[in-house]
Amino acid sequence: MLLRALTRALRLARPEKPLQARGCASSPEIQVRALDGPHQGISEILMDRPRARNSLGNVFVSQMLEALAKLRGDRQVRVLVFRSAVKGVFCAGADLKEREQMSEAEVGVFVQRLRGLMNEIAAFPAPTIAAMDGYALGGGLELALACDLRVAASSAVMGLIETTRGLLPGAGGTQRLPRCLGVPLAKELIFTGRRLTGAQAQALGLVNHSVAQNEEGTAAYLRAQELAREILPQAPIAVRLGKVAIDRGIEVDIASGMAIEGLCYAQNIPTKDRLEGMAAFREKRPPKFVGE
Repeated sequence: MLLRALTRALRLARPEKPLQARGCASSPEIQVRALDGPHQGISEILMDRPRARNSLGNVFVSQMLEALAKLRGDRQVRVLVFRSAVKGVFCAGADLKEREQMSEAEVGVFVQRLRGLMNEIAAFPAPTIAAMDGYALGGGLELALACDLRVAASSAVMGLIETTRGLLPGAGGTQRLPRCLGVPLAKELIFTGRRLTGAQAQALGLVNHSVAQNEEGTAAYLRAQELAREILPQAPIAVRLGKVAIDRGIEVDIASGMAIEGLCYAQNIPTKDRLEGMAAFREKRPPKFVGE
């Protein structure tokens, strides 16, 4: 089973041909944007459901899955940033008003869809960054935890607050938070439903960077862009394979992890980018990686 998962991940790490059409999606809740100029190679998933504070409803989840499916095979996507178009909120979690209208069976099916969405984000082949400029509660924090990197405004508020609503994290939070913070601290945060500011989250290691919020409410997004630009010049296949090696290797013992690393390294040996990197080093010039 692990070998099948690794084979699939390695295949996704080698980009397929680019999409024929790119740009903004027509969706009112989820938009996909491909940046240009110095940001070329950065794509964004923009969450825009203001009346429901970007809560995770059926339409929102469907459109997010569709956006990820379209972006997955696009080799022009070197970094994917998740951000909000709603000032003061990243994602407020599950749409409890919608959830209240569901039967018990429907709730189970929908939570399974949410879990599938978070797994799709986690398995996205290129690096992902969550730009948390506001509230990220419950499923909203689980979405951010599914990303590779997290940037938060110092004033942002986040927490797995499900136990305060008679629930428990159901979209991967009970698995990803312990891997991020360790088991005792993860248990404390989930058991208490405690909320953290961005600054507190950085002190615990829950987010990579915390920045003071600006008047526009976009400080985390701007810092996420800076972080993405640091990734852009690096060899994209090597970055993707590095992600596979880390994500798959951490799930197994050290010997198996070393074997996974070896398989990933072997995938990178025949790439043009590896040869370009050595040539650039020899010629004392910046490398020009093309993702091949």
